[in-house]
Amino acid sequence: MKDIENKLKNPVWYSLKETHKKFTIEYDGVHFYQPDICIFGAFFDPNKTANALNEYAKIVDKFFLVSENKTPIIDTNYVLLEKKIDGCQMVLENLVDLEITENIVLLTEDYIDEIYDLIWLVMPGFYRKRGFEMGKYFGIFKDNKLVSITGQRMQTDDLIEVSGVVTHPNYTKRGYAKQLVAFTTKEILKENKLPILHTNKGNTAIPLYEKLGYKLTRDMNWWLFSRK
Repeated sequence: MKDIENKLKNPVWYSLKETHKKFTIEYDGVHFYQPDICIFGAFFDPNKTANALNEYAKIVDKFFLVSENKTPIIDTNYVLLEKKIDGCQMVLENLVDLEITENIVLLTEDYIDEIYDLIWLVMPGFYRKRGFEMGKYFGIFKDNKLVSITGQRMQTDDLIEVSGVVTHPNYTKRGYAKQLVAFTTKEILKENKLPILHTNKGNTAIPLYEKLGYKLTRDMNWWLFSRK
């Protein structure tokens, strides 16, 4: 249990050391995803982040470091801090069973473009098309189009993050997201792994996640940097 707790404190780091190690780029002990997969990085020693950020900024113009409570050091000659997003981590405590009434399907590579377009419509900015390779994606179709999805992002040997929870604005308030999160959570449990998720503090979706059995556990902050 202590091992899982350590991974929960630094999920990007351990994802890149374990399940997603094939996507890892390392600079001076700081780990990053290949930027066409995801623009997250993680660290343990803040004294090593300045040089690492300078190097990563050579291959991507905007990116994040994810940290529970440590503050990265930057070299402002090359990298700028755009903002710090105050996030939080939620961990499944006890799954609350929910009847799945919608037809939820596993999305294949044929839907990569539709996944990308839907995420950018609802949450424009940072999702990469090859993010599809980080885990499984599930969707609901209506009127012959993909209208709601959820996916899996960070992963270690013993936990998987639920992410990419988006619904087309014309199809909200129908319970699609709730069913997708419940379904994805059950799929993670089938793999004998711990379901987790991350969101912004104060997100109106937090009560929904709590009703499904997730519990707020810790801060998890996103430091957004850009190349100067």
